[in-house]
Amino acid sequence: MTSRERMLIALDNGRPDRLPCQVHGWMNYYLKYYLGGNDWYQAYERFGMDFAIYVSPEYIYSDKSLANWECNRINQGCDADGNDFWEEFITTPKGILHHAGARNEFTGWETEYLIKNLHDFDIWHEFCPLPSGIDFTKLKENKERLGDRGIIRSHPFSPGQGSPWQSFCTMMDMQDAIMLGMDSPEVLHHILDCILQRTLAVTEMWVGTPADMIEIGGGAGSSTVISPDFYREFGLPYDQQQNKLFHEIGLKVVNHFCGGLMPMLELVVESGADGLETMTPPSMGGDCNLSEASRRVGDKLFFIGGFDQNAGFEKGSPKLVRQMVLECFESTMDNAGYIIAPSDHFFHGNPENLKAFADACKECVY
Repeated sequence: MTSRERMLIALDNGRPDRLPCQVHGWMNYYLKYYLGGNDWYQAYERFGMDFAIYVSPEYIYSDKSLANWECNRINQGCDADGNDFWEEFITTPKGILHHAGARNEFTGWETEYLIKNLHDFDIWHEFCPLPSGIDFTKLKENKERLGDRGIIRSHPFSPGQGSPWQSFCTMMDMQDAIMLGMDSPEVLHHILDCILQRTLAVTEMWVGTPADMIEIGGGAGSSTVISPDFYREFGLPYDQQQNKLFHEIGLKVVNHFCGGLMPMLELVVESGADGLETMTPPSMGGDCNLSEASRRVGDKLFFIGGFDQNAGFEKGSPKLVRQMVLECFESTMDNAGYIIAPSDHFFHGNPENLKAFADACKECVY
């Protein structure tokens, strides 16, 4: 069985020849300092894993729309810890928006959010450019390079990440966004619907995409951030509409809840998603019990994730990694389609432990 066949069977919630394995994206830091500058393809091939390549379409914008959204990013220099700071002014016909952030070798983050109030959002919604076309060139190139070695994953067109609620929490301070929902729910619904309509309009252009799966959601939707009731009101209705359109286009949908997810399991099923990640265990700050999750919703959702990369890759040994893989496999083998993966990104870890991870998966035969 090829890796592609193996992974697609798992995404159909079936049982392939053996346990498929991937990572949740290769971080440039790890590729540079641990793998000698390998790219994603070389890294997957080096360890004998099943490939999950993340690539999204490129979008085409009209000159008119870009003229109403003039971005001026200013580099503010680097501090002693290697953090590069920036700020950006976005000029529109009705005012200027401002945000700021930083980046280091590991990741980037915002230090000032773009949206501070409803007026800022109205400016963003009116003038932030919407694509007039779509370009699948990079997707097609990666699909051809990938062949039968795995799958292509994409992210939806969204101002932040995945779903309207998650995206809004990358534009406005998360605590302020939650309070807006508590104090002025009609305002938050208006904002989320605006974000949703933009996503749906662009998703209509995705017909014919070479991608296999799309990732929605994010940590802002997890139960370590919001309650199930809050998600039911401000997350679920919007995810349902997105997921319906993604399915019509022919994409599998995985909901990415990094953090707490056990109280959300049935809600993810209700959203129409096909699968759930990252299945983060308590040892990494989540709450996932793979056995219980598999028992409760494994007949309706596939799972991706579940492996504690800190204990396994960074601090473990090949022997411990093998034991951890077997435990994940045994927790899911009877009820859920499953692709084992680290529960999120990782930046450190002995490559021998990654090799043990991939090798152990080959022992996990259905």
